[in-house]
Amino acid sequence: MTAATEQGHLAGPLSVSVANLCRRLQPQVSARTAAGFAEVMRRLGAPLQVAVAGRIKSGKSTLVNALIGRRVAPTDVGECTRLVTRFQYGTVDRIEVVFNDGRKQVLPFAPDGMIPAELGVDIAEVSHIEAYLTNAVLQGMTVIDTPGLGSLDAASVSRTEQLLGAAKHRADDEDEEGSDELDDTSRNAVAGAEAVLYVVTQGIRADDQQALAAFTAATASREAGPVNAIAVLNKADTIAPESVEGADGAEDPVWAAARILAEKQAATLKPRVADVLPVIGLIAESAESGGFTSADAEALRQLSTLDDDILDTMLLSADIFTSWECEVPSGTRLRLLEKLDLYGVRRAVTAIRAEPRITAGALRRTLLDASGLAAVRARLNVVFAARADGIKAAAALASVTALAHASGDPAERQRVHDAIEVLLAKPEAHQLRLLEALTLVASGAVDMPEDLVEEVLRVGSNADLGAQLGMPGRPRPELAAFALERAGWWRSFASFGATPAQSRVAHVVHRAYFLIWQQLREN
Repeated sequence: MTAATEQGHLAGPLSVSVANLCRRLQPQVSARTAAGFAEVMRRLGAPLQVAVAGRIKSGKSTLVNALIGRRVAPTDVGECTRLVTRFQYGTVDRIEVVFNDGRKQVLPFAPDGMIPAELGVDIAEVSHIEAYLTNAVLQGMTVIDTPGLGSLDAASVSRTEQLLGAAKHRADDEDEEGSDELDDTSRNAVAGAEAVLYVVTQGIRADDQQALAAFTAATASREAGPVNAIAVLNKADTIAPESVEGADGAEDPVWAAARILAEKQAATLKPRVADVLPVIGLIAESAESGGFTSADAEALRQLSTLDDDILDTMLLSADIFTSWECEVPSGTRLRLLEKLDLYGVRRAVTAIRAEPRITAGALRRTLLDASGLAAVRARLNVVFAARADGIKAAAALASVTALAHASGDPAERQRVHDAIEVLLAKPEAHQLRLLEALTLVASGAVDMPEDLVEEVLRVGSNADLGAQLGMPGRPRPELAAFALERAGWWRSFASFGATPAQSRVAHVVHRAYFLIWQQLREN
């Protein structure tokens, strides 16, 4: 593959710069480190690797199906839910079971189009599953579905941590002295998810914080932070509005409660995540993946004709809903619950009563809007897709550094360090400096006053200029004046008021404000 061909697939100019650095360094390092650099370059040209992680029963696989737009990831407990599955783009749909020794076995999809719940192999020997799908969304993002952290068994957790950190496996005889294959240390330094979508439910527990820390440890010390991590509050429809202060009295108390709770969870998980967004994964999956049918719409239309008192009583619980005597068969109502749950049924009936002639397609779109998936996708685009170049380049530099340290050769380590410093000194690499500063502050590695931490997170975590300045929607001249003022303040702080570590961050933030000012003046 030529350099031009490689670079044609890279996310942007920062990834090109890092790939060129790897290419220049390869002849100057050991064969094993050079093999690691080749893997870094390969990953730079691949779509962004996003891990969907969280505790067991948080609804990760359901959300994965909604994001992909196809019900393909098994959601019931079975062999596959104990394995890591990577969903990536392919020109032909296929499943590959990857074994610990590197062997691969191709399997057909189940008749319902999903990955088979039982694989017919010894899963103790399985590393992970690779699922190749023709879905367009996967052209820009590889989605990694993980078993629940704090899961069914230690092996499931180990597989999750291993693939988040990486792991392409090889036979023991490939690790002979002098081999140019990657050893375990080098492999873990290179591979792993570059971003994480963390799924929580109503209560954040200690293991949620630990899981985000595990993601950090598993990705060559690339901190999970507002640059590369967002969280979703799944199953938002199960929140009791009366349990959340300020939700009662709203037009939709359930969503009001979900938004309030999501804000509280964001305060708990920050600065490890950019945001926490409420979502109803089950409704999103049914509406987006073709699970909601015209037959379902017709059943809901029949339910909408029931008296208000009867329907309200039926919607008090799943048992009452399915056992109540009415014209809609009990089995049909059970199917509706499996696709929409009680909240989704209520939203659909409300929509039908407001517009009796609503089509099945329009009703599906109404349900999709009610799921909150659009907001999650929009945030994914802002936090991940728009920053893929910076995220991938920063992850690659972390891998390059880790590979140099793993070599055990001080001269090689210094050579790589010097080359990275030259790259970071270039003006076009400022975004990498900003991502580095953001990571240092978000992780607590550089201690700063709380108000300055908030400002660094804001400047570094937003794509919109107004949002970066904390002044969304304000006139450009006002934004430009404020950016210049803050640039001057941070320059003074860097020179006179900061510790050496703070000064390093302050110089980067000063430069960020100055570049924002330039951009506002030029446009």
